[in-house]
This record gives sequence, C-alpha cells and structure tokens, in this order.
Amino acid sequence: MEVTPINGVQSFWDGFDFTYILSILLGVIPSLLCITLHEMSHGLVAYKLGDDTAKRQGRLSFNPLKHLDPVGLLMMLVFHVGWAKPVPVNMYKFKNPKRGMAVTALAGPMSNLLIAVVFMLIYGAAYVPLGRSSVGIYFLQMIQLTAVLSIGLAIFNLLPVPPLDGSKVLFSLLKDEDYYKLMHYERYGGIIMLILVATGVLGKPLDYAIDAVYSWLVPLAQLACDGIVYLFYM
Repeated sequence: MEVTPINGVQSFWDGFDFTYILSILLGVIPSLLCITLHEMSHGLVAYKLGDDTAKRQGRLSFNPLKHLDPVGLLMMLVFHVGWAKPVPVNMYKFKNPKRGMAVTALAGPMSNLLIAVVFMLIYGAAYVPLGRSSVGIYFLQMIQLTAVLSIGLAIFNLLPVPPLDGSKVLFSLLKDEDYYKLMHYERYGGIIMLILVATGVLGKPLDYAIDAVYSWLVPLAQLACDGIVYLFYM
C-alpha cells in the first residue's frame, strides 16, 4: 500500500488568511508606538526637571509592555483615542511643583504632534515607492495610521479632564489651595473619561479636530512626495 505523506505545514499556510494578521498589526503597532513615546516623554521631561521616579521604576523604556494599559489600547484600536499606564511623577521633586507638573504633562501631547509630523513626512516620501505593491500599501497604511493615532492621542490628552494632561496644565493656573484639592480627586476623573469615550460623546468633536490637524499636515506629506519624485523619478 502506498503511503501518502502528510503535508500539514503546506496545508496550513495555504489556508491561512494573512490579511487578518496584517489588519491586527496595522492597528496594534502604531498604537503601541504612540503610547510608548508619549509616556516616555513624560518620564524623560520629569527626569530632566529633577524627578527620577520614572527612571527608578524602569519607565524610561522603549518596551511598550512597560507602558501598556489594556483598556486604553483597546480604546485606541476602536475609537482612535486612548491612554497608557501613567508614568509615575513626584511633583514635589520639582523646584516649582505646579509648573514642573504642567511642563511634564505637556511633553506627552507635544511628542505625539512631533511624531505625527515625522510620520506624515515619511508617508509622503514613501508614497510612490511603497504604493506600487500590495505589501507596500499595507506599510503605507500603517505609517498613515500612526500619524492619525498620534494626532488623536495628543488632542485627547489635552482635554481638561483629570487625569488627562490638559487638566494638569489647566490646574497649574489655579491657586495652590485649589490646585492640590483638585489633584486629590484626580483619580475619579478616570471614570468620567472612560464614560465620555465609551458613550461616543466626544466622537464627533474629536474626529473634527483630528481631521483638521491631519489636513494641516497633508501639505508636508505632499512636499516630501514631490521631493522624492523630483530626485528619483524625473
């Protein structure tokens, strides 16, 4: 009797849907990149201002697992806005606690806007060479999504709702007594934030703001694209 060899590996690959894996990576990788650099920026600025708490706890790291908040990541994948595990900051180590906290808070959103600018330039520069293949198009989509998610993360975190970064900037303008009183209740703001995102109350305003900022950055991508075409395709 002739034995037919089992080609299980080949059968597995023949029936495997790679587009499903690519679609997951398309959202997860940009999300992890955005939140990792966001939280690292908080920790790095705090360290430069005199607070080494984040450094001692290993949060000045490019390892996304150190910054990951599963719920916040899910929110980014579904709603394109979300959050990471907050970097620990001891404001009393700053020479000026209120101002130091405000500057540290602003570092996150500002880093995301910078990321958006960089990735829009990369998107424009890669548009022609990568747009010629199906695999290249996936990479283009990932680059573009990184810019969009980074814009969303910056805008979302600038909202003056505790514990988002915008609240720390706004609270720094208050009198010391009012400031420390509001900071004491900061942890309850997370519930409000979760409700606002999950119910979609912020959906349209955030979408409008993200689209507006993205539209402002499109000329940068076009400039990069035109430069590549001029240098290599003319």
